[in-house]
Amino acid sequence: MRRDVRLLGEVLGEVISESAGADLLADVERLRHAVIGARTAADRGAPAGTDAGDEIAALVSSWSWERAELVARAFTVYFHLVNLSEEQQRVRALRLRGSGDRPPRESLADAVGQLTAERGAEHLGELLAGLRVHPVFTAHPTEARRRAVVASLRRVTGLITAIDDERAGALQQAENRRKLREEVDLLWRTAQLRVAGMAPADEVRTVMTAFDETLFRLVPVVYRALDHVLLGPDSGTVASPVPPFLRFGSWVGGDRDGNPNVTAAVTREAAVIQAEHALRGLEAVCGRIGRALTVDAVTSPPSPALSRALAAASTEHPELLAEISARSPGEPYRAWLLYAAERLAATRTRSLDLAYGRAEDFVADLRLVQAALAEAGAVRQAYGELQHLVWQAETFGFHLAGLEVRQHSRVHARALAELRAGDPPSAMTEEVLETIRVMGWIQRRYGVDACRRYIISFTTSAEDVAAVYELAGYAFPQGDGPVLDVVPLFETGEDLANAPGVLTGMLAVPGVAARLEQTGRHLEVMLGYSDSAKELGPASATLRLFDAQAELVAWAAEHDVKLTMFHGRGGAIGRGGGPAGRAVLAQAPGSVDTRLKVTEQGEVIFARYGRSAIGLRHLEQVTSAVLLASSPSAAERNAAAATAFTDVASAIDVASKGAFRALVESDGFAEWFAMVSPLEEIGGLRIGSRPSRRGHGGGPLGLEDLRAIPWVFAWAQTRLNLPGWYGLGSGLAAAAWAGIPAGDSDGDIPAEGLTVLRRAYREWPLLATLLDNAEMSLAKTDRSIASRYLALGGRPDLTERVLAEYDRTRRLVLAVTGHDRLVAGRPVLSRAIVLRDPYVDALSYLQLRALSALRADEVDPKERPALDRLLLLTVSGIAAGLQNTG
Repeated sequence: MRRDVRLLGEVLGEVISESAGADLLADVERLRHAVIGARTAADRGAPAGTDAGDEIAALVSSWSWERAELVARAFTVYFHLVNLSEEQQRVRALRLRGSGDRPPRESLADAVGQLTAERGAEHLGELLAGLRVHPVFTAHPTEARRRAVVASLRRVTGLITAIDDERAGALQQAENRRKLREEVDLLWRTAQLRVAGMAPADEVRTVMTAFDETLFRLVPVVYRALDHVLLGPDSGTVASPVPPFLRFGSWVGGDRDGNPNVTAAVTREAAVIQAEHALRGLEAVCGRIGRALTVDAVTSPPSPALSRALAAASTEHPELLAEISARSPGEPYRAWLLYAAERLAATRTRSLDLAYGRAEDFVADLRLVQAALAEAGAVRQAYGELQHLVWQAETFGFHLAGLEVRQHSRVHARALAELRAGDPPSAMTEEVLETIRVMGWIQRRYGVDACRRYIISFTTSAEDVAAVYELAGYAFPQGDGPVLDVVPLFETGEDLANAPGVLTGMLAVPGVAARLEQTGRHLEVMLGYSDSAKELGPASATLRLFDAQAELVAWAAEHDVKLTMFHGRGGAIGRGGGPAGRAVLAQAPGSVDTRLKVTEQGEVIFARYGRSAIGLRHLEQVTSAVLLASSPSAAERNAAAATAFTDVASAIDVASKGAFRALVESDGFAEWFAMVSPLEEIGGLRIGSRPSRRGHGGGPLGLEDLRAIPWVFAWAQTRLNLPGWYGLGSGLAAAAWAGIPAGDSDGDIPAEGLTVLRRAYREWPLLATLLDNAEMSLAKTDRSIASRYLALGGRPDLTERVLAEYDRTRRLVLAVTGHDRLVAGRPVLSRAIVLRDPYVDALSYLQLRALSALRADEVDPKERPALDRLLLLTVSGIAAGLQNTG
């Protein structure tokens, strides 16, 4: 990786010098050496009164806005290239996994081994039978890079991979390096900021790249990996015991909560785009396998069933079958798959006499030829590549991903009030009804699973759920409406606490009762991590979500309901992010039960699914965690820990929430936050189609209307990462002192309390995950630079409060974990942060200069465009450097 970073850095330096002059490169180098020197001096304990930060601030202030913008561009492009290098190193490391005698940690082989040893193969089979891993992609605006930048970086990745190939000759390597310079030059000259905002259709097409370039091909690789674990050398020669346990969902083009740009027409277009990609993918694979399947009828006679099917097809479509048979004489298996590929093309183009009616019909055709091959003894042809296509068809269907609609409960209430009053429906109400009509159209065209879930934001009662079914009655007065699975979303602390009662009320809603009977009493409920953390603080939200899940598990058992919990997690720690596998293993006992549904959004989608090797590792980690979390031993461990440390959790909950609410409820906090961060300016990045605030009418917008993404994004820019840790220090201190009289210890916290906290950290996965995630947030925090941002607000009282909580949290997290420095237990991450920090510092000082000028209102109107570009470029660059936005 060091070689790649050095090479790319040198190439970038050459490009900057060639295109903008050696003097610009000299300025970039001056700033680079200054920030590295400041970090080095701080690490060595610079004497009091030494403030290299002032010298750096003076340096960036000496440049014109245009020169500062070019310097910021250099550091931003550099971070894109460093991220690419780190990703490439991850791929190299993943290739080496599994070379030892023991299965790699968090792998499918490791999970299968543990579960088989614990309860035997029969228990493992039961878990696999119910296994379902269901990522849902959202359009939440957290990917700050332009698609053009992403595409350029993908090409650079290909060139670095080619340079990595030792088999290439000298001439080829010289050409690879020439192309690399050309591509980095293009990246440098490409605008880093979007000129126009994104429309929902743009978001749909962006997400489609993840399916086209990675996921469609990756899915059978995941299944085959598990097949190898279960069957060993028999994999590919016998029927696979691996069920198609992956399903994908999408909110892109369906999530209209607070986004007026998502309309019924957009939802319809999203479904069409998704289906086009799914059908094209299946058609291409079916045609490829068909053309290669030259098994002849003499060596491998077709089964009577396949022969009858071919004869029937010839009767229905004589010219087509004659043409296929002429290309495939005596090759019935090849002919059948080529016929199926033609039917997929007809399905895509709506040639109804040849088209498939349902994806299940296509799967049946694949199973027909698979059974015939196996019966003829061609088992490797039956259970090899053909099985991969079966898995793809079962996973993606003709719709690719289940499109989910989301709307706020207030919108439904207003629409119903109009309709019940008999008033002419407003544009808002008509849009609600048209959305339900479009769901019906999608189901008729692509199947029920293409779009049946309707999620209600801020569900407070069963009436909110009943409202959607009543609205469907208005949309389809003849009673021929779509199948609806209405999913309540519980986001606030109060709503989480009331969730069991709401679900009990839902059982009496006729639409819900009917669906329970049809689905074998399956029900889905969504838990919101982002808004609960913004309301309660990270520690309290984590603990209350755990308690809510435990209560919902008990409710489901009492009412004989198979409950799937849909986790609305974000990418950043402050929105429920962090290592996915560990998060699954820390869930409340019984809450996973072989089923995991979770949101994936923004930069997380491309970080996890941009490369096949990384995507395989992620899906292996999550699937293995789901299997292990569903085992009795995991449930018993989590239940015992939760019981043993109830008092610890309670103390952390109360004190951390109190500290967090005291801050955000401080007089003038919202205005102060907007002053010390680029909160309002972030919208200029145009990274999504929806506004940063909800706003459902009625009065001025406050902090409660601010979406969680810009809340987290803005704090990350200040180098404080406050949503990931604030209040935890107060919570740990309170837990350490719980039950101990004040004055019994001379230290910061009593030794007895610290011992209890350390034991809870070792024994309770939930607390370990909470502290480890906070530790990562703290590691990406820089107190010195954050202080400069906070000073912009002119509120020393709030600055002192925030920094005091930071000091407390950092000190106590280190004390409980036993680490001598932050993320000491994760050396790779620690090293990456140390290497990145100086370069992020450079962008922070550039951003601080721009923000200071804006806040002081000292900007010449003629210079404002350049200043705005500088500010937004630093926002993008810092996001790249920290590798997260929201």
